[in-house]
This record gives sequence, structure tokens and C-alpha cells, in this order.
Amino acid sequence: MESNGLLDDKDGPDVQVTFPESVASRIEELMGGTEQFDSEEARKQTPFDAVSYINRVFPTEQSLAGVESAAARCALRLAGAGRSESMVREITAEIKQLDRAKTNLTAAITALNHYHMLCGAAAALRGLAAQRQYGALLPPLQAVMQVLQHFERYRDIRSLNALRDDVTALRHSLGAQIMNDFKEAFTAGKSSTVSARTLAEACPVVDALEPKEYEHLFSAEQEMAWLPHVERRYAWLKRHLLAFEEGVGSVLPRAWHLSRRIATHFCQITRRQLSEQLTARRGELDVKLLLYAIQKTGAFEQLLHQRFQIDSGTHTDQPSEPTEGSTDSKNVFDANEKDFHCWHRAARRRRRRLGRGGGGRAVGGLIGGCFEPYLSLCADLFLFYKKCLVQCAALSTGEPMLELAGVFQKYLREYASGVLQAAAPRAAAPLGLALVHNLQLHASGTTRYTKQEISKITSVITTAEYCLETTVHLEQKLKEKVAPALAARVDLAPEQDLFHQIIGDCIQLLVQDLESWCEPALVAMAKVSWLHFDTVGDQSSYVTQIIMHLKNTVPILRDNLSSSRKYFTQFCIRFANSFIPKFIQNIYKCKPISTVGSEQLLLDTHMLKTALLELPSLGSEVKRPAPATYTKVVIKLMTKAEMILKLVMAPLDGSAEAFVAQFVQLLGDCSLAEFHKVLDMKGAKLSKAQLGSLDALFKQTAKNNSEANK
Repeated sequence: MESNGLLDDKDGPDVQVTFPESVASRIEELMGGTEQFDSEEARKQTPFDAVSYINRVFPTEQSLAGVESAAARCALRLAGAGRSESMVREITAEIKQLDRAKTNLTAAITALNHYHMLCGAAAALRGLAAQRQYGALLPPLQAVMQVLQHFERYRDIRSLNALRDDVTALRHSLGAQIMNDFKEAFTAGKSSTVSARTLAEACPVVDALEPKEYEHLFSAEQEMAWLPHVERRYAWLKRHLLAFEEGVGSVLPRAWHLSRRIATHFCQITRRQLSEQLTARRGELDVKLLLYAIQKTGAFEQLLHQRFQIDSGTHTDQPSEPTEGSTDSKNVFDANEKDFHCWHRAARRRRRRLGRGGGGRAVGGLIGGCFEPYLSLCADLFLFYKKCLVQCAALSTGEPMLELAGVFQKYLREYASGVLQAAAPRAAAPLGLALVHNLQLHASGTTRYTKQEISKITSVITTAEYCLETTVHLEQKLKEKVAPALAARVDLAPEQDLFHQIIGDCIQLLVQDLESWCEPALVAMAKVSWLHFDTVGDQSSYVTQIIMHLKNTVPILRDNLSSSRKYFTQFCIRFANSFIPKFIQNIYKCKPISTVGSEQLLLDTHMLKTALLELPSLGSEVKRPAPATYTKVVIKLMTKAEMILKLVMAPLDGSAEAFVAQFVQLLGDCSLAEFHKVLDMKGAKLSKAQLGSLDALFKQTAKNNSEANK
């Protein structure tokens, strides 16, 4: 018998198993008493002497007559030991089930207790709120908030949802009531019925009603916390600050400067959160993304500076007249390498200037400081180039300038291969070869990219784009500085092509990755028994799977390439040009197919076409029209798929000439091989002569159609 790896002596040390007394007695009962192997004398024998044991069991020739019964008894006892082991396993399995049941029961009882507590607390809160007993109201309110967090996992239970809505409505009404209390206290003066003690007790309640909404919305686990969505943070403050000023802020003393205090606190929290995000996700940071975040932050800080100006050390919450172009992001930040340091110096000057009035008074610059440790990202190379260019131009504009251009070219190539290429996942091979290798891996279905690897690839794309644009500017500067007679010899086109190639290869990796996710669905599509369809229903499961993969992948790519929109569009176009022909090839594999099967497949094709047309904005809150170039590709290729299926449903028995004419009219650019594939899908049983006649008719009709279109 083969050895079990778990019981093999050479796989590990022996384990002494000790059974409970009840189990041991049951084992002894099944085995008919303790065998002589287990006796004290037997245990002292090392090694075991089989001959002595047999002589002891069968001392005479007459006793050999009981050999068969002894062997049977041993076999029975061995079987009993196996049954005992099985029984022990069953007992332990039942114990584990009981433990799980106990855990589940405890969780159910806890949830039920929380539910009853929530029901009672909600009723109690209404009574306390009606009597304005805010001090007594605070503890149950905090408990209710905690219990609601416990029930977040039970979103599919209607009664809980109704109770949650009830508590939410209670919180809103309580907040409005406290707001009215404050208004009455501030406006009615001594005649107010709201005491100072009531207002003091109401303040902690207000804090509990909105427990750090901003920090929750933009916490580290939320995708909105990352730099592509930084503008949403600033929109959040603008919206809430406006609501505050239109509401209770209008009755509060201006000398309190609450709007400025709120904005300052917001900036402090935002800077801390962004600093944590930048540290944790530095590998996903690229020049374009950093430029975008700095641009939006700079515009927001300038807006705050204008809103809360400092004059002679005195703050004001009154809005100032906006200067021309003050909120224009283009004036705050221009997308080139010098603005890193321009912004850096301006932010420091602004913080020093605003900080003279006292500690904690400045608003401008409180957020942007978190970007300072990352300002050297990639731009250092080009800043060094700029310094070298200026110094060389001061000495000579002749041949030395051309030699300097050659040095620039050399290190641009090294940066492309040693930094950008090395940053791509599994890019250990030389430039180009690693990307081809990755494509081969994806084609074989042996690997797919993780979300982090996709982020790295998109970072390479955006950084390469920045390098490409800056290299173009560098070439222009070189031609300006070099002697006019030598300007034609300055050519950084090979380096620009290199960055173009890196971008194109990375986009192809992303296309191949998404295709690899969709490949199993296409295989499943070809395996469906399309001949036996009798009704047309909703879209097939393989279409649902494809759309699911698109929804899981495309929004991530769109967010990561938000600063490089044209390359996201290029990804969409490449995917359509690659995926749809594969889809058509799998349509040809659906053979034979019935008329009803063709109708179902045509419905599936239409649903997939609709999803592909919405691909660029898939999963986005803002629906924008897809680029015209992309839409044109999808319509052209998917229309071909639809025409193929309509030809499969077209009759062939009536007139071969009519069928061929219809085929050429609908699919004029199709080959003879594709004509045969459509016939195979129809399940047409044709003799060799009939097929030859159809082939000749197809060639002649296609030729006539081609000549007519010239």
C-alpha cells in the first residue's frame, strides 16, 4: 500500500496521540482487550522479536491448527482500530460543527440584542429630544451610532433598513432642533426660553450627530482619498462652508471668524491625510498626477487666501473682490518642470507672509506643503539639463553645444530603460523584450496583473508622457541656443520615439490584460449548444461576465490616466480593435446554430455592442459622449458581427444568387474563407459541386461589387 505523506516517518517527527479515557476504553473494547504487543514485556523488547512472539503464541504443533482463526482475529482487531480512528474523526468533526453553531448562535443573539436596544433607544431619543434633555440624550445617541455601524453588514434586511432610516430622520430633526435653539438664544437675548445650560449640553450632541464626516469620506481605504480625486475634497469644503454661512453662520458674531477656523481645520486634516496617502502609495505617484494635485491645490489655496485675507494682522471673513484670473488654474500652475520650484517658492513666501499675524492664522499653503518632499520626482533630470544648457550657452554655442545635446540624449535613453522600464511589473529583460515577454505570458493565460501592477503601468505611461513633452521642449531650447548653422543637427526625435514606444507598449499590456480576463467568457460562448435553442431570453451569462470584467477594470484605468486622457482613449480604441475581431472569430465557432440560436446570439451581440459604446465612461458618475474615433471603431466592427448573424438566419434554399448577393452587400470586405465559415454555421450540407458553384458565384459577385464601387 502507498504511504500517506501525513503518516510517513521521514516527513516529520512522531506524534504521541492521547485519547480521553472513554475513547480509549471504547478502542480496547473493539479490539477485544490489550494485545500482547502492548504488554509491558513487549514494550521492553527492542527491537521486536517476531520469532519469539510466534513461538509464544503457538508453542506446540497442535496449536498451529488455530493459525487461521488467529489471523482472522488479528484482521478483526486491525479493522476495529480503523473504525475507532474513523469514530474519533467523526466525534471531532461534530465538535467543530457545534463550535461553529455556538459562534453563529452567539452572533445572532448579539445582533438580536442590538436590534432590540436600537428599537428602544430610538423611541427614548425622541422623548428626550422633545424635552430638550440633551445631557441625558448624548449617551444613548452615541450607543445608537455604534450599533448602526455594527449593522452595516446587514443591508439586505428590510426591518433594519427601515429602522436605520428612522434613526437617520431622527438625527436630522434633532440637528434642526438644536440649530433653532441656537438661533433663538442668539436672537431673542434675555427673553429666550433656551438656557445657557441647554446650549452647552447641545454642543456635544451636535458633535455626535456628524462624527467626522469628511475624514470618513476621504479615509485611506476610500479611492476618493487618492490624488486623482483631490478636487472633490475642496468641493466638499466649499459646499459645506456655503451651507454653514447661509445658515447658522449668519447669526454668529463675525469676530469669532468661524468660517476661517473651519477652513483652517479642514486644511490641517487634508494635509495630514494627503501626507499619509503620499507615503503609502509613493510607488503609484508620477509626474502628471503630482502636477494635477499641485495645480488643484494651488488654485484652492489661492481661493482661500482671497476669501480670508489678512490685513495688518487682522483676519476677515468677508469675501474680497477677485482679481482677474485669480481662480484660473492655468495662471496658478502651468504644466512644465519649472513650475515645481516656482510653486514651491511661492507657497513658502505665502506661508511666511500669512504667518506673521500669529500662530495658526494662515490658511494659504497649509495643504500644499505635503507635496514638497516629492517635488524632485523626475523633474530633477530636466532641471539639471536646464542648468547645463544655460552654463554651456554662456561659454559656447558651437560644437560643444552639439556634444552636450549628445550627452542629453544618452541619459534620456538610460532614464527610459533604467527607470521607466524597470518600474513596469516583471520588466527584467531589456527594453521591449520584457514587454513582449509579458504579452506572451498573458497570451498563455498564466498571469494577470494585480491592481497595484496596473497602477505601476499607468504611472509609467504618465511619466513617459511628461518626459516626451519635456524632451520636445528641450529640443526647441537646444535649437534656440545653438548656433543657427548647427540647429539642423540637433535631433532628439529618437528619444521622443523611445518614450512613444514605452507608452504604446504599456497600453498594449493593459489591453492584453483585459482581454485575458474576458477570454474564458469567449471560450464559454463557443461551447454553448446553439443548435438546441428554442426560445430567446435575456443576455447570456458569458456577456454578463464580459461586462463585469469591463466594469471592474476600466474605471481604475480611467482614474489612473485622468491626467492623460488621450492615452486612455487610445487604450479604448486598441481594446476594441483587438477584442471585437476575437469575438467575431468565436462567433464563427458557434456551429451549427439554429435560427433561434442565431437570434439569441444576435441579442447578445447587441448588448455587448451597447456596453462597448459606453466603455470610456463605464462606472463614471459623469456621463460624457465617447470619443468619435472610438465610437466609429466599435460601430464598424460590431456591425460586422451583427451582419454575420443576420446572414446565418437568411435562407439558402430558395436562391443561391440572392443569398450570395446579400452576403456581398452586407459583408463586402469578407474573404472566401469567411464565406465558408458562414455556410458552416448554417449547417448547410452541400456537395463538392454545389460548393464549387457557390464559390464561383461568390467570386464573380464580389468582383462586380468591387468594380461598381470604384
